[in-house]
Amino acid sequence: MSGAELALQNLTSPMVLFFALGAFAALMRSDLTIPEAVAKTLALYLMLSIGFKGGVEVAKSGIDATMLLTIAASIVLSFAIPVIGYALLRATTRLSAVDAAAVSAHYGSISIVTFVAATEVVRGLGLTFEGYLIAIAAVMETPAIVSALLLARRGSKADGVKAESGESLPALLREVAFNGSVVMLVGSFLIGWISGERGMAMIAPFVIDPFRGILCLFLLDMGLVAGRGLRQSGKVLTPPALAFGIYFPLISASLAALFCLMLDLSVGGAALLITLAASASYIAVPAAMRLALPEANPALYLTLSLGVTFPFNLTLGIPLYVWIAGAVAG
Repeated sequence: MSGAELALQNLTSPMVLFFALGAFAALMRSDLTIPEAVAKTLALYLMLSIGFKGGVEVAKSGIDATMLLTIAASIVLSFAIPVIGYALLRATTRLSAVDAAAVSAHYGSISIVTFVAATEVVRGLGLTFEGYLIAIAAVMETPAIVSALLLARRGSKADGVKAESGESLPALLREVAFNGSVVMLVGSFLIGWISGERGMAMIAPFVIDPFRGILCLFLLDMGLVAGRGLRQSGKVLTPPALAFGIYFPLISASLAALFCLMLDLSVGGAALLITLAASASYIAVPAAMRLALPEANPALYLTLSLGVTFPFNLTLGIPLYVWIAGAVAG
């Protein structure tokens, strides 16, 4: 299947169309809403399902050298991507050191929903992938935050600006490590790993059958959130900042593709690692930035990650990353 055919197939999938419906409803100021408690429940379900299935896959395949090398590569990526993003933002926009660091943290971390959508695309193409990729997703949450904090402190000193103290680094790391999404993701992964195929047989009707329908409902809510952000942040997002939300995921994807050349991943596994690198967080990192860099502008980093990069990846990015994976791991 060519890249264009894959992109068209993805654009017409129910997941993407429900996201588009939510964004359209928000831009048109519709009163369509999903209660916050329901949205959180949907998010918890998705993380439980994908984490549990990943753990079961690791229980079947076991730990090997490729897994350990992939974890090491993901840590390097998560540290390096914010540094590159920060340098580009400072060179091409008028963002302060703190805002540039906060934005870059989101791009060094990952979007679990983008990852979930990519797994559905990969499965739809009949490709297999390594179950431990869900562990990689969890590993990539924290290094980007640490990297961005160091950049913010160094950049603020260079600018002669004293940044607000925010939360201490140990407290911040604890907050990130025990963030609800990370706990659910890692915890369900470990439960799946421990219980294995026997556990999967017990709860398969819960973690497999409803998955795609719940994902569509969650993406409808994400579309509503993204549409509201785009509608309200016109004065904050300059053209160079908007462009960053499109071109930087491609840079991150290219960097991950180089790592895939050195790793013995399947095409499906390479596609998911590239997708993780190209995605941008809008759950764990925003919470961390509110603690560590309270002076950073949420309208900027949230709208870029959720309102610009997320829909780009969902519609055009994932098919492109699958195509790249086929070139480097096929």
